[in-house]
Amino acid sequence: MDFLIVFLNLADWLVYQLLANSCYKAAMKVKNHRFFILRNHPSQKSPHHQIPLFPSFTKCTLNKDHKTIVCDIQNTLLLNSKSFFPYFMLVAFEGGSILRALMLLLSYPFVLVLDYELGLRLMIFITFCGLKLKDMKNVGRAILPKFYLENMNLQVHELLSSAKSYGIKAMIFTRVPRVMVEGFCKEYLSVDDVMGTELHSVGGYFSGFVSSEGVLVKHKAVKEWFGNEEKPDIGVGSCGFHDQLLISQCKEGYLVNKEDAKRNARTIMPREKYPKPLVFHDGRLAFFPTPLATLCMFIWFPLGILLAIVRLCAGIYLPYHLARIIGVFSGVNITIEGCDYSWENKNKQNGVLFVCTHRTLLDPVFLSMTIAKPLTAVTYSLSKMSEMIAPIKTVRLTRDRKQDGATMHKLLSEGDLVVCPEGTTCREPYLLRFSSLFAELTDEIVPVAVDTHVTMFYGTTASGLKCLDPIFFLMNPMASYHVKVLGKLAKEMTCGAGGKSSHDVANYIQKKLGDALGFECTNLTRRDKYLMLAGNEGIVEDHGKSQKSPS
Repeated sequence: MDFLIVFLNLADWLVYQLLANSCYKAAMKVKNHRFFILRNHPSQKSPHHQIPLFPSFTKCTLNKDHKTIVCDIQNTLLLNSKSFFPYFMLVAFEGGSILRALMLLLSYPFVLVLDYELGLRLMIFITFCGLKLKDMKNVGRAILPKFYLENMNLQVHELLSSAKSYGIKAMIFTRVPRVMVEGFCKEYLSVDDVMGTELHSVGGYFSGFVSSEGVLVKHKAVKEWFGNEEKPDIGVGSCGFHDQLLISQCKEGYLVNKEDAKRNARTIMPREKYPKPLVFHDGRLAFFPTPLATLCMFIWFPLGILLAIVRLCAGIYLPYHLARIIGVFSGVNITIEGCDYSWENKNKQNGVLFVCTHRTLLDPVFLSMTIAKPLTAVTYSLSKMSEMIAPIKTVRLTRDRKQDGATMHKLLSEGDLVVCPEGTTCREPYLLRFSSLFAELTDEIVPVAVDTHVTMFYGTTASGLKCLDPIFFLMNPMASYHVKVLGKLAKEMTCGAGGKSSHDVANYIQKKLGDALGFECTNLTRRDKYLMLAGNEGIVEDHGKSQKSPS
């Protein structure tokens, strides 16, 4: 009975808020629409209304007398973020499910009709109801930073960076959920404090409701934080009403406006200006999920599955040259450079060892198509599904150096072999540290530079279902694979004939491949990737046995 009463009260509140209250507000907006247009028409504005209340933030100058600076992340630090919908969609799709993402997309017309606070509450409920706290933590750590950095206002970021050099305390006040922005602001922007809307949770799950304090009111939060006797020295905000209320609480206020962004080509932050290198990120979506882009994705999804099946069957059942043609006609742009090594080992006892950069699980397959010759690929804990659909022979390694060396040496005695010494995939223009084991096996080494680009889905993941990696890559409307087979390693640079150490050989090949691709070489490893993206060392339990997860 108590549950029924609570349910009826909740239903009554929803009916009032979503129908009565919101429809009334929408009707008033429509009623006043003509007045709003006339009021904002240039011919109706007086010179007084054309003068902004605060100067542009480009005129802000910092000094050692300043102690605090406050701003919002929406429409201030992030460009084109009037609607935070794309970031909610990233949480719903990557942290939740495709069904949750579809529900969020279908709710978008209601978000447009409702006022800002109710629209925000609706997006929060759909995105977070039943979502695990740890899943949101993973999304905030491994997925959202990439999209934040790609939409970061460079000039505002430079202002915050200058503030840190002066010892000025930087604070973020925002109406969006704190859990969506706090990790990024503190890790990448070195912000001291982040105040945002708090979400209610129960037993490790979000309830979908905001806390009892409600949606954060920025100017009130600033006043409560600093008290009546003190004010922040500098406030930066957009031209929106709530932002102007925020910066009115500060001693100095500055506005970020679209005119400044249009006049300045340096507004978008380039990769070389990132506060820290973006080497690793996770998630399936390779595009910024605006409402229109997300709608296109859902329309494409069934066609993408069909296309993936066609591409997969072509790779498995057709000869290499025909599979390559089918791939090109279906939207996979395959670029091939280098020599044909099919003749190299005709009169030799051992095969050639191809050393590849690692972008997806399909790297050895596209290399086989490139040289038109079946190869054997060594992998770590490849999923059963990937083994079943692989058009080439795959052999699992154990990460036991002695045992893996013996396995690879035996495979080389049987034919050509492909190895990816990075041990895991990397999406960005970086090369991870190369394992040196391959250099001890043979002097017949051919470096292969591999790169790939996608338009809709990434074909790699650190925390999702790895068996779907090839499927997601093949579902892309357009994708590209660039395979560049470099010259065989000179004998004087090998371990056997040249007397080099295996580490020197591995480092030399890493640099050679990095130069060929224009990538930066790093000392980061597979362990670093999984600690950053998944919060573990990449070890998963499989039928009671501990195994290393696949690359």
